[in-house]
Amino acid sequence: MTDKKTNNETPADNKQSAASKATDKPGQSSAKAQAPAAGSAPKKPAAQPAEKKSGSKTGAIAIALVIALGAGLYYHGHQQTQTQNAQMAALKQQLAGMQSQLEAAKQDTLNQVEKSLQRTDVSLSQQEKSISGLQLALAEMKGRRPNDWLLAEADYLVKMAGRKLWLEHDTASASILLESADHRIAELNDPSLTPIREAMHSDITALKAVARIDRDGLVLRLTSLQEAVPGLPLANAIMPEAEPVEEATVTTSVNDWQENLMTSLKKFSEHFVTYRTRDGNVLPLLSPKQHFYLQENIKSKLETAIKAVYREQGELYTKSLTMAKEWAEQFYDMEDPATQSFLQTLDKLSKESIQTSYPAKLKSQPLITDAISERIRQQVKPLSTEENPA
Repeated sequence: MTDKKTNNETPADNKQSAASKATDKPGQSSAKAQAPAAGSAPKKPAAQPAEKKSGSKTGAIAIALVIALGAGLYYHGHQQTQTQNAQMAALKQQLAGMQSQLEAAKQDTLNQVEKSLQRTDVSLSQQEKSISGLQLALAEMKGRRPNDWLLAEADYLVKMAGRKLWLEHDTASASILLESADHRIAELNDPSLTPIREAMHSDITALKAVARIDRDGLVLRLTSLQEAVPGLPLANAIMPEAEPVEEATVTTSVNDWQENLMTSLKKFSEHFVTYRTRDGNVLPLLSPKQHFYLQENIKSKLETAIKAVYREQGELYTKSLTMAKEWAEQFYDMEDPATQSFLQTLDKLSKESIQTSYPAKLKSQPLITDAISERIRQQVKPLSTEENPA
């Protein structure tokens, strides 16, 4: 029975008790030595020491295996412990990061909530202001008299007259607008508005005294001159006058036979070729390209004059027309009726005045604005005194 137990032992049993196994193995070796003795002839006494040595070697190997296995288990457990510690540290760092993110998100949420509250407060205050403004406007509408609309309309007409005067320099339209505003105020039949009407009549008189410039007429005449430029005839080549030549005569003296012969030859040659001496600059004819440039330059000067009419630039207007006239006199035929008419029209237009002085301001505008503001102030005051006790 002891022999079977020793043969069935496993390495797992060696892990549990290495010392017991070490002590059992000598017994096992003795049992193995005794077991064959029961079934066979006894061995010689000389073989026992060798079996003891092999048993001790096996025990030493088993002990070494147990020690190595224990060291391996210890090393494996140590590695697992270090891995778990590293994982724990990473989890702690991750947890700290998540906490910081949560704090930042919380702070952002609080900031957004504060901003939304501020916007809500601002919108509420604006709504309150708009409501109060609507209430004042409603109270003003209730307290207004029907004739106040006429005063507001007169104020609008006076402002439109100012825009027409200063932006467009249209004194005629400004005068008509002021007269219409005066009719509106007259319909009110309010003696307190008499100073406004006096200032308005003064403005109308000042506007009618302004010299009116027919800009449209000037522009149309300049445009017609532009269209007439291509039809102007060019002058021929201008040459200086020939010097007067004294006519030579044949004398009766025999001593002058040489001079008489030359005189006779000259008279005879004049029937075929005539020689004249001219001293001075000769102005040649223009080429088609130069003629085209001349026309375009004159048109350009007339266009500059048209712009100067609308901008009321008198110096530029006069200078442009003067240059156009000089070019026309220099290069076109002065004896042609078309050229003469063109130059006469340019001369007349250059003498036209395109500048005038306008009133710096309208006297009636601040008066009517102050009157409307005073009426509104008087209508709002009772409303505010009634709302304060409430």
